[in-house]
Amino acid sequence: MLSYLIVGSGYRAEYFGRVARTYPDLFRAMFLCRSQEKAALMTERTGAAATTSLAEGLSFRPDFVVVAVDRGHMADVIEEWANRGFPVVSETPVASTYAQLEQIEALGQKGAKIVSCEQYPRQPILAAGLREIEAGTIGTPSSLYISLLHDYHAAGLIRRALQIRQGETYTISGAVQRAPAAQTDSRYGAFYDGRMDLAERTAAIICFSSGKQAIYDFSPLQYRSYIRSRHLTVRGSRGEWTDTAVLYLDEDNQPQRKMLLPVLSERYHCLDTQALRDRRRNWTAELAPDTVQDEFAIATLLLDMADYLNGGESPYPLWEAIEDARFWLELEKLRT
Repeated sequence: MLSYLIVGSGYRAEYFGRVARTYPDLFRAMFLCRSQEKAALMTERTGAAATTSLAEGLSFRPDFVVVAVDRGHMADVIEEWANRGFPVVSETPVASTYAQLEQIEALGQKGAKIVSCEQYPRQPILAAGLREIEAGTIGTPSSLYISLLHDYHAAGLIRRALQIRQGETYTISGAVQRAPAAQTDSRYGAFYDGRMDLAERTAAIICFSSGKQAIYDFSPLQYRSYIRSRHLTVRGSRGEWTDTAVLYLDEDNQPQRKMLLPVLSERYHCLDTQALRDRRRNWTAELAPDTVQDEFAIATLLLDMADYLNGGESPYPLWEAIEDARFWLELEKLRT
């Protein structure tokens, strides 16, 4: 069983507490919070123990520490726990300035174990598409259109879908549009009053030194909306992955079409739940990652920490986490 201390008490921190509640035979967790009120709230919402005492948190003897604080403090808190000798699982992004990225990179060079909890490539339907690319089903991937995830989350998927190598350079150009749009849903509930807000949409072209190209087209409204959809297309030399379908040429050069299904890989069968089975049973052809899939994806990364702590590969290499954050900072230049 893996034990982890969760530093933070926000919306994203709750995910890690709920994972421990969902899989009590695999994980145990404790929150380290700044106030008794937040500690009580975390326990109420997730069932995990919580404390405001550093000594009590250390006595929990965690195998690793989850850092889930606000972006501005992420790098400093990661450094604090890495300097205490703990492996760290960081919420995204690992840093929010270029100086902080250098700070995190320096920690990695000194041997600190820092893993970014980038969950989207681990969501069942996206993992299925990435497996088809790795298998060569669509040939060599060359271009991508993504209107699915924001900033650093999109960066990780772009890089893996296009098989971008470490150290490959790129340029970004684009523009930001702001236009009225109806608000229909939120983290806290749906809206039925037709309210309008000014929605931002970022459109960018990313050109890699290898000649590969990505088009990033996203508005935060897409995460929770009944009137905005989400899309992904990866084009290769012998086919394409578009949303939940793969179009390709077989060995006889005959055109084929395969529907992707959110099947769990054998390694993660131990993380299956009734909620996940219900999602798969009611599967639709729309790309719509949700909380249930998020929690499963996070659980797979936490499970893979066991191998990493025993000398195996990182569940999400630090260089990728740094590239994700750098991509976000480059996009931010378009918005200023």
